Amino acid sequence: MRVQKQTWTGQQTRFKAFVTIGDYNDHVDLGVKCSTEVATAFRGAIILAKLSTVPVRKGYWGNKTGKSYTVLCKVTGRCGSVLVRLIPAPRGTGIVSAPVPKKLLLMAGTDGCCTSARGCTATLDIFAKATFKTYSY
Repeated sequence: MRVQKQTWTGQQTRFKAFVTIGDYNDHVDLGVKCSTEVATAFRGAIILAKLSTVPVRKGYWGNKTGKSYTVLCKVTGRCGSVLVRLIPAPRGTGIVSAPVPKKLLLMAGTDGCCTSARGCTATLDIFAKATFKTYSY
């Protein structure tokens, strides 16, 4: 993503990279890095993502049989104006979500979850950070 800042000498263009790393088994990471070069931004984001591993707590909805597949309870994450709420769902529902939280939930290994989002969800970085903050409860 390209970001620009207006300075007295003109516009300063930098590149912002978002990297999500997940093992599809209860761990997910998010790294954000801004740099003047794309490759440097990606390398820095990968390093930051590997350093910010968060375990995902999973539970059941209703019956406690089999492997845990959904979020443990209703959780809320907030970043800026965006408020993301994860709600446990019955087995077989799948992930009912917008594309940004859906990718994070899939990488975390969540099989069923409903989400609710409020605020300016058009900004990718704030939406991803708010979703990531729901895991750190």
